[in-house]
Amino acid sequence: MKEGQRLWTRDEFILALNLYLKLPFGKLDAKTPEIIHLAKIIGRSPGSISMRLNNFASVDPYHQQRGISGLEGGSKQVKPYWDEFINNKEELLFESERILADKEHILLETKFADDLKGMEHLKGEFKIREVKTRVNQSAFRKIVLANYDNKCAVTGIDISDFLVASHIIPWSKNEQERLNPENGICLSPFYDRAYDKGYISINEKFEILLCTEIKKKNKQNYYLSHFAPLVGTKITLPRKYLPKKEFLDYHMDVIFRK
Repeated sequence: MKEGQRLWTRDEFILALNLYLKLPFGKLDAKTPEIIHLAKIIGRSPGSISMRLNNFASVDPYHQQRGISGLEGGSKQVKPYWDEFINNKEELLFESERILADKEHILLETKFADDLKGMEHLKGEFKIREVKTRVNQSAFRKIVLANYDNKCAVTGIDISDFLVASHIIPWSKNEQERLNPENGICLSPFYDRAYDKGYISINEKFEILLCTEIKKKNKQNYYLSHFAPLVGTKITLPRKYLPKKEFLDYHMDVIFRK
């Protein structure tokens, strides 16, 4: 049976969604290396993978708001998987990573070995939950970094080892939104820590704010080097998913030291 006659399986749709979330909209063409890789491991053509990614773009509210339609012809086929992700991100994202590892003929624990360090002593259901959490955190990081073109939204640093997918609402505070790309900002570790602890915040205009405690340090060299350049500036905006206003408001109201 030719590829065009072979129906897409649930696993293939989920893998396409996984890749869609990790690629900027401008890289959904058949020449993108990640698309070629996925095509190879599931026995599809790069063109067919590209088509599915553009189908997902057609049901993505972000692109709908921008008036970009993607490829609407297959939207009915991909919509159930998009809705499943929106309603149950934790389960579907983990399932997609598990399927991807299987298609690549590598154990999930091996593929995510760096993320799973220190778990050797864990057993049973607790270990299963922890593996899922760490795999999802790793996937979330890839999604957020791709959304910001692999650059810190404050400094522009573009070395991935120096980048963190910083949560606006902390991971532990909102289970439903912990894997939402609109709840992530790509930051370098220093500013991730400052944001996480409320020394800086970002308002709905995407302006960077300093807390009073930091402002009082304006004579210190570290203030002049690391905080003074932020005054009156905005973060660099992502390619797709803007930080959600409600999440930014939460950080301002609950975490920011004012």
